[in-house]
Amino acid sequence: GIRVLELPLRGDHDLLFIWRLLGVLKREQPDVVHLHSRRGADVLGGIAARLAGVKTVLSRRVDNPESPFVVKWKYRLYDRVITISQGIANVLQGEGLPAEKLVCVRSAVDVETLQGGCDRRWFNETFGLNEGDPVVAVVAQLIPRKGHRVLLQALPELVARYPDLRVLIFGQGPMQQEIAGLIEELGLEKHAVMAGFREDLQRILPCLHLLVHPALKEGLGIALLQAASCGLPIIASDAGGMPEVVEDGVTGRLVAPGDETALRQALEQLLDDAELRRSMGEAGREKMYREFSVERMVEGNLQVYRELTGAVADEA
Repeated sequence: GIRVLELPLRGDHDLLFIWRLLGVLKREQPDVVHLHSRRGADVLGGIAARLAGVKTVLSRRVDNPESPFVVKWKYRLYDRVITISQGIANVLQGEGLPAEKLVCVRSAVDVETLQGGCDRRWFNETFGLNEGDPVVAVVAQLIPRKGHRVLLQALPELVARYPDLRVLIFGQGPMQQEIAGLIEELGLEKHAVMAGFREDLQRILPCLHLLVHPALKEGLGIALLQAASCGLPIIASDAGGMPEVVEDGVTGRLVAPGDETALRQALEQLLDDAELRRSMGEAGREKMYREFSVERMVEGNLQVYRELTGAVADEA
């Protein structure tokens, strides 16, 4: 079979890392090295794999722009670059990476693990909510590109129409104080809750009315996959890999990035129509089973390994 060494490398490493990894590769003698990393380790890992003469694959999970110079030289280290969305692949191709080196294998979620339903009493007590409050959430790092400011600026008109509306803001990051200050500045203290980082989203998501993801750019958005798997309709920006998850008018709504008016109107549409939310949520769950299954992701990666090694399917 194919011997694959998976390396989930994180953070920066010194040059000695190359020699340490080279020793591991010589000892293990894999057929393929698959790097999952950023911030320097991807380059050092690629150099080590090249020195060892091993076929090398890099998974690219973000759509942060890179200069054509970096793309030209960095990606020579890899035999294939797997992107988790076509949106990321388009960015890399636009920066000069040859299409024949790119393969899109979308991230997956285990849909079955997200079918637990909602414990409404626990949910309301945990977040200080009243029975019947419409509740939406955003799940994202607290950084500028995630678009929290756009959502908050859309809220004053919304809460005038929906006085019981609650918005849960999940995540952590450098903008925490700035977002808290904007909530106070806009008079949204009774409506927007900084809920922090949570490891129990599978328990929280089924209790929401909908998920909002107003990111200005996004490689794909794992929170979107989790929400759709729960049968939750999604409002997201029409950018990056988000349209690959959210089909406008089918599984949710897509709005122009940064357009607070369009975001508010989409929220109004879904908050007003429980049947539309239900049908979109069901369509989203079906899409996860159909296009984002673990089996589909595994087979996509295996196919890359087979192409690089010349192995046939039944050897993998």
